[in-house]
Amino acid sequence: MINRMCPALFLAMLALLTACKQEVSQNITPQDLTPETLGHYCQMNLMEHPGPKAQVFLKDNPAPLFFSQIRDAIAYTRAPEQVAPIVAFYINDMGAATATWDEPGDGNWITADNAFYVIGSGRQGGMGAPETVPFSSRARAEEFARAEGGQVLRLAEITDDLVLAPVESDTNQESTNADLQDRLRALNNKTGG
Repeated sequence: MINRMCPALFLAMLALLTACKQEVSQNITPQDLTPETLGHYCQMNLMEHPGPKAQVFLKDNPAPLFFSQIRDAIAYTRAPEQVAPIVAFYINDMGAATATWDEPGDGNWITADNAFYVIGSGRQGGMGAPETVPFSSRARAEEFARAEGGQVLRLAEITDDLVLAPVESDTNQESTNADLQDRLRALNNKTGG
């Protein structure tokens, strides 16, 4: 009787172990922005910044990383220090009927690989850097490029230097340094230092 039970017990244990090893499916449905949604780099509320937004899902992370600029999200996916597998990458479709620059929309998420991007327009994203403006339609992207300047590219055509290179500032560095020194002196005087 014991010999007959051993194979059945073995099979039951094997089935139990197999069930334990099954991977849990990760929900990678794009999430809409809320007042609590913070940008990955800036840790600021994304709803307070204009322009299109992005979200990147990493393997085994239940929540996406949000970005206040498309340019920043593309840079993140290409950065050498980014090692976690990316399982989904969504961006706002700026050609959607509900999308405006100040409110890029809810529910108009598209996959980054399927978008058409306008590079080199005069538009700046949520953090003040030149923006990479995404559209689900080539015609809408070309229309935007005619009105705002720039060229239409697919994600694979966007070179690293377009998203990883530092952004040149138009501010006068001497004026910025003087302003910083003045603010530090004022703060130091308030604290009695």
